[in-house]
Amino acid sequence: MESKDKFFRRKSTLNCRGKILSLDTPLVMGILNVTPDSFYAGSRIRSLDDVLHRTEAMLRDGADILDLGGYSSRPGAAEVSVAEELDRVIPAVEAIMQRFPEAIISVDTFRAEVAEASIQAGASIINDIAGGNLDEAMFETVARLQVPYILMHMRGTPQTMNSLTDYNDLVLEVIDELQAKVAQLKNLGVNDIILDPGFGFAKTVDQNFELMRRLEELRILELPLLVGVSRKSMTYKYLGIDQTEALAGTIALNTIALTKGADILRVHDVKETKQTIQLYTKVAH
Repeated sequence: MESKDKFFRRKSTLNCRGKILSLDTPLVMGILNVTPDSFYAGSRIRSLDDVLHRTEAMLRDGADILDLGGYSSRPGAAEVSVAEELDRVIPAVEAIMQRFPEAIISVDTFRAEVAEASIQAGASIINDIAGGNLDEAMFETVARLQVPYILMHMRGTPQTMNSLTDYNDLVLEVIDELQAKVAQLKNLGVNDIILDPGFGFAKTVDQNFELMRRLEELRILELPLLVGVSRKSMTYKYLGIDQTEALAGTIALNTIALTKGADILRVHDVKETKQTIQLYTKVAH
């Protein structure tokens, strides 16, 4: 693994509006869903008090980044208006920054208007599940704001992605589609780009396992890699269990992801993931 790291020289820090995050040790991104219909019921938050309680717990458990989303991206999720997404996200960002000013917030949105308002409210990172496909203004907005951008691979929309799973070579096509967008972003002057291969987005359960098996191939793009498999269908559907029982499977997959070069793990369960990283790091180094 050491030799791979030396061959693929990825960026080792992220500039989050002046706060520097080191990627020398894998980071934990805690999921904060201010939505009534997120796929995992245990992650749904319905009030600002809940947001602050969940934030406090995640920070105490060691979350490096908080990923705040106001639009459920589960398959077949209901459409949410821009106004409603802003009403969910902006007060939450403001409340977190007022109570926990050192927190680093990522906002999970594919809309440039929500991205810009979130950064103005105090967020530091934009996490775009659509990789710029659903808002043509997103790339230019991120370039102007000069914040880290998480570029995820997806086809279609949350409403249509399950019908767009035809690939000749899944991983090569994911790499090609991401590479084209990385070139656009770099031409616009975006400095910090993080790649997310999009587990569960326009991919079947079997394709998710192929993506995990070949995850290290994405290292050729020489960019930090985020993996989000927490309590997703590739765990609970394959094992024939409920999402509430999917923590052990999630930890197993995240451990595999770490061995293949994941830099950031996006999870519902921060404490357990932090412990996983501690043990992995002790063995790997």
